[in-house]
Amino acid sequence: ALAEAIEAALGGPGTLVAEAGTGIGKTFAYLVPILLAGRRAIVSTGTRTLQDQLFKRDLPRLLDALDCHPRVALLKGRGNYLCLHRFELTRLGGELKSPALLARLEQIREWAGVTRIGELAEIALADASPLRPLITSSVDNCLGGDCPRYADCFLVKARRRAQDADLVVVNHHLLFADLALKQEGFGELLPPAEAVVVDEAHQVPDIASRFFGRRLSGRQLSDLAQDVRREAAEVTGALAQVVEPSQVLETAVARLNLAIEPHPERGSWERARVSPAVGAALAALTRALTGLDELLATLAERSAGLESCWARARQRLAALAELTAPDVDGVVRWYEKTRRSFTVHASPLSVAEAMSALRDGIAPCWIFTSATLSVGGRFDLFLSQLGIEDAETVSLPSPFDYRRNALAYLPPGIPLPEHPEFVARMLDRVLPVLEYSGGRAFLLFTSHRNLRLAAEQLAARTELPLLIQGEMPRHRLLEEFRRSGNGVLLGAASFWQGVDVAGAALSCVVIDKLPFAPPDDPLLEARLKQIRASGGNPFFDYQLPAAVLALKQGVGRLIRDYADRGVLVLCDPRLESKPYGRVFLDSLPEMEVTRELRDVARFFDHPA
Repeated sequence: ALAEAIEAALGGPGTLVAEAGTGIGKTFAYLVPILLAGRRAIVSTGTRTLQDQLFKRDLPRLLDALDCHPRVALLKGRGNYLCLHRFELTRLGGELKSPALLARLEQIREWAGVTRIGELAEIALADASPLRPLITSSVDNCLGGDCPRYADCFLVKARRRAQDADLVVVNHHLLFADLALKQEGFGELLPPAEAVVVDEAHQVPDIASRFFGRRLSGRQLSDLAQDVRREAAEVTGALAQVVEPSQVLETAVARLNLAIEPHPERGSWERARVSPAVGAALAALTRALTGLDELLATLAERSAGLESCWARARQRLAALAELTAPDVDGVVRWYEKTRRSFTVHASPLSVAEAMSALRDGIAPCWIFTSATLSVGGRFDLFLSQLGIEDAETVSLPSPFDYRRNALAYLPPGIPLPEHPEFVARMLDRVLPVLEYSGGRAFLLFTSHRNLRLAAEQLAARTELPLLIQGEMPRHRLLEEFRRSGNGVLLGAASFWQGVDVAGAALSCVVIDKLPFAPPDDPLLEARLKQIRASGGNPFFDYQLPAAVLALKQGVGRLIRDYADRGVLVLCDPRLESKPYGRVFLDSLPEMEVTRELRDVARFFDHPA
């Protein structure tokens, strides 16, 4: 049914929005019609992992089965490809002192001599490796046609393959980078297409908001300072001139990082920047960046690298000016911080108008698909976010037998989430379930605070192996979870979607509370204010449907294949005490709901 709906959509211009429950086989459902119709198409997936799975596993099987031979290409963002110029600067620069990193650099040198694609996944270089930013390019530091290694550039070759292909597989970040380039009149990364398929489309509104805004990060500024020194080292007499001003910039970045430290992890930039410490640090940063910019203006003509650094300094000054200017209607300024850095964003409250205009200019046919796009059978929130007014919509349930293979348990006696003993009382009800399931569980939290509290308390109350988000990279946590056989994985937002553990390894999913976005989230605050000003109801128009879609993503972790069995534990008493709780329950797959622990014991064939 999904393939037929997509085939019909490919027959003419227009938009199809298709919700397809877990297990339908979305990939085959859109690839087969595209391949049979011979359409020139772009397929965008949510992550690089899904890109690789589609291109290296699903697509070859279908091409063989259908005996068709279109030109196909896989294209990722520039940070996935070795930059030969920056690699040589790093190898010869003498800045690296670690024996382990130097040994790894030598391995990369040997690989660089034989690789055809130049994709860092070939040598399993981790995203978090300190080498990665040193041997890849960014939009900021790429020298383009002025690069001495341009003729050999792996990224350029990958983009040429994509331009010549009939079917290109990308990810959402690359798709929106291309759309943003088109919007700014700077050309394009992707070829013209007759159809664009956007898989995992529920991610699109947030990603689009980031790409159509502006951001400035401490990491960008620190990288600029380091690159200035690296490029100056290649020009006689230049290094001595740039050392002090580049270090002054790094000091100013560190000072602003320190000033933001007492503030929440994510919040309103308007509120943060009026504090005396942040205001003084911003003034010092502006002076430091202006000083470096003025110096680079005098050095730019001496090398392509220094000219590129000067262009970046001007861009950073423009971003800094925009982020410290008075408020602009329709734009919200906000910040987020990590352990080592910060990022300040200026995000449009709505991407509907930009998306609507850009869709018309990219391809006549657009297909959006995901397991979670509708609330109560309606697609209103998704359609309004993307400015889609005349789409065909279809919602197809999962083919999995949830009534036979799943059970939803609503534990009694848990207080409201704001109660100080909420986590402890929740664990009182969850621990017997974990005993019956033998671990093999995901505990999904809506906040890192609750995750940390639960981790501390569980450590003293169970001998099951605990795997806690933040203690190791996500892929390692999942490997350890599968290997353990009885592990309990505690995760927050990033584990609610895009995580696939099929089979008996995952037999229980516990969700602490309904995933309403935090009320002090700066983007949410601004959106709700805008809805209220236009006469809408912020809760029913936005907060409730957004939370329902988020819950559907978390629930989707439980049953991933036909033979999977599992128990879903929903610990929020508002499901029964609030009228809107019924909206959440009605959004679940069709499964039995119980309030009795003995039903859970019976499900796991455990003596109650």
